Amino acid sequence: MSNDVEHAKRALRAELRERRGLLSEAQRESAAKAIGERLDALIDEHGARSISCFLSTITEPGTRDFVTRAVRRGIRVLLPITRADGLLDWAVASDDDETIEGLHGLPEPTGEVLGPIAVNDVDLMIVPAAAVDRSGMRMGWGRGYFDKTIGSMEKCPPVYAVIYDSEILDSLPREVHDQPVNGVVTPSQTLILSPTRR
Repeated sequence: MSNDVEHAKRALRAELRERRGLLSEAQRESAAKAIGERLDALIDEHGARSISCFLSTITEPGTRDFVTRAVRRGIRVLLPITRADGLLDWAVASDDDETIEGLHGLPEPTGEVLGPIAVNDVDLMIVPAAAVDRSGMRMGWGRGYFDKTIGSMEKCPPVYAVIYDSEILDSLPREVHDQPVNGVVTPSQTLILSPTRR
């Protein structure tokens, strides 16, 4: 059974990756601008003073300008740093935009490294995803970092995945370790899918 689910996820991830790769630079910039405005509004709506976010890669919906803006607004932003043991360390974002290439080729911050529990203090989590279904189930890119993080938090704040509009699907293949999100932020909408976490 789980092999079928893994296979279905792999095929779906490949399709989603290909679709993202077809977007033009202008489409990406436009999406990043719209997503940034929605994320700004989400911070205000939640009264968040401390958040976690990710630094987008070239094919992901853009979060970098949003992160810089949040830091300049006085919001404490924690950025993930991947570890070989499958956990995430965190660093506080600065507005200098300096990054290094992390473990899996992902952009990561260069600031002081804080341990995995640093994220327990945030008011809002903004996470990457390949897709999210209408029940709030999130499918990541297969490494499990965010599932582990969200699943291990004693008191998890609201979690929103940043995706493109076409990546909200009716249902997703799921495994026991997969963690849901409360909502999604896309270029056209902020959608609450699962108002409470288990």
